[in-house]
Amino acid sequence: MEDAERKIDSYKTLKVYQKTICVFDITCYFVDHFLDRGHDRTADQMQQAARSGKQNIVEGYSDAEGSTDSEHKLTVIAKGSLEELKEDFQDYLRIHGLTIWDQEHEKYKACVPRFKKHNDTAYYMRQINGRSAEDIANIALIVIYQALSMLHGYIKYINRKFLEQGGVKEQRYWKRVQYRESRDGRFSRDDRFGREQDPNNPNTPTEPTTPKKPLKQ
Repeated sequence: MEDAERKIDSYKTLKVYQKTICVFDITCYFVDHFLDRGHDRTADQMQQAARSGKQNIVEGYSDAEGSTDSEHKLTVIAKGSLEELKEDFQDYLRIHGLTIWDQEHEKYKACVPRFKKHNDTAYYMRQINGRSAEDIANIALIVIYQALSMLHGYIKYINRKFLEQGGVKEQRYWKRVQYRESRDGRFSRDDRFGREQDPNNPNTPTEPTTPKKPLKQ
């Protein structure tokens, strides 16, 4: 979708945004059930990292109408926030002596293909309800990995769009040039005849400045 065609809330159609909502909701559930908000600063940090991953996609997508650089920067920040959140879940599992599912783990192999098909948070809420901290943390990690992969692709898309179309300022400049050229054909006439012969130029004399020589009798 072109920037000029973006509608209010159209960022909600982004698959990567939908996936980060799932990450945020799983994280909130985990924090509420397994961390002590009153004594563990990690609780707020994890929730803020999950929120940042989601909100910076929204802000970057919205800012794209005014700044390509801002879109890229904020999307990269979203990726960094999810990387931080990934570390927090891994730290929790390691510190509490719980298993981090690797690619050969049976539960990992069962979850990955199913999670690729789902970007709706209600699905994940059903999956984690009543499960252990180990299961939920590992489920969160799988969803985070998938969100990071999607963000990586989204950043590549932003970079490719910049190379093909230029930044917003550059796009606006060329649109202005095209508008001025198409407004009345003025510039195309300049190219053919030169400025002094442009009939739209008020300084162009309508009569020759040098009198004609009289015809010989």
